[in-house]
Amino acid sequence: MKQEIKVPTVGESITEATIGSWTKKSGDFVKRNEILMLLETDKASVEVVAENDGVLTILPGAEAGSVVKIGATVATLDTDAKAPAAGAAAPAAEAKPAAQSAAPQASQSTGTQSTGKDMPLSPAVQRIVSEKNLDVGGMSGTGKDGRLTKGDVQDMPAGGAKPAAAPAAAASGGDTKPAKKEAAPLVSAADVLAPRGQSKQGDKKLVAMTTIRKRIAEKLKEAQNTSALLTTFNEIDMGKVMDLRAKYKDKFKEKYGLNLGFNGFFVKAVVEALKTYPAVNAWINGTDIEYHNYYNIGIAVSTEKGLMVPNVKDADMLSIAGIEMTIRDLALKGRDGKITPNDLGGGTFSITNGGVFGSLLSTPILNYPQSAILGLHKIQDRPVAIDGKVEIRPMMYVALTYDHRIIDGKEAVSFLVKVKELVEDPERLLLEI
Repeated sequence: MKQEIKVPTVGESITEATIGSWTKKSGDFVKRNEILMLLETDKASVEVVAENDGVLTILPGAEAGSVVKIGATVATLDTDAKAPAAGAAAPAAEAKPAAQSAAPQASQSTGTQSTGKDMPLSPAVQRIVSEKNLDVGGMSGTGKDGRLTKGDVQDMPAGGAKPAAAPAAAASGGDTKPAKKEAAPLVSAADVLAPRGQSKQGDKKLVAMTTIRKRIAEKLKEAQNTSALLTTFNEIDMGKVMDLRAKYKDKFKEKYGLNLGFNGFFVKAVVEALKTYPAVNAWINGTDIEYHNYYNIGIAVSTEKGLMVPNVKDADMLSIAGIEMTIRDLALKGRDGKITPNDLGGGTFSITNGGVFGSLLSTPILNYPQSAILGLHKIQDRPVAIDGKVEIRPMMYVALTYDHRIIDGKEAVSFLVKVKELVEDPERLLLEI
């Protein structure tokens, strides 16, 4: 029986998706629950698995990189086919002429490539291979089961290949580590110098935007075009929070298995400030103002695919430890490409931290349709006047960008002052007073 494999529904209002990569190829026998392909939507990556055992056939127009409609049939699964016996010859349809099989496969800009061990490439590796037009046929990687990793391909010259990696283990079965690669220079002379009399002004390339990157661009432009954006600033003395963190970070890690950061304190402070100023937790819906009696706080996460803002759901019901664990789990899902539409949807307010990259001050842009976003920045020792004397204190600039159509300046400034007061007095924050 031929079972149709359709593009699944992956979230409200999403009508199409991009096939990021196939992890199996036509003619492969797959087992139930094995991953067949990765779909990229405007919000996240979604894994599609086989519902039964069978032989896969990918339909024309469903190659990696193709944009497909939700509900469209992209492949079939012959569930009557049996798994090939161990050591059985490959089907005649897949045989290649001897002259062709001896030559390395040409790299394609689309489609899933495989290593010499016939391992599928991850979306991140596939993107680098396609952009550089690399030939990876016959290569073994340093990843699990010989898979190619980003580190294996990112330093390769465009259009080139490198020798297969050494075997991962000796014949005796003992574990060995991959040979250490020599660090390649970040910039070579060829990157900055052109032969005498030769110009490099025409050296450029076009790379198609990913679905997620296009959606990020659309949403940011929509926020600018729709909202009346204004930013107010303040600064926070981080001394007491840093002292509290230094005092309890070891016990915190021992109990919860993760480092005690600053995100939990800021999320807690934001929730208390939102309770005091509910318009900051609302947004405009047509000619109405939609107020929210729940607090889903988005935390901006930078990933290989672009900026994502997964949400800490019902943050008011979580402890600082619960908030930190939720943020860690969301960050890991974002890194591994496993963020779901549910993780990204439903946020009412967002926090972005440019300080982790060294930013001292910035004006964040709204995560539309939300009405406000808090920007955190680098903690820096600065001289401040305290009780008539100059002291060096660990200070952080904070910025609140808000939609002036719904939030007045007084509310925005008061909200930010409330966050400042709570973070500067963490005991009061923890007691929720």
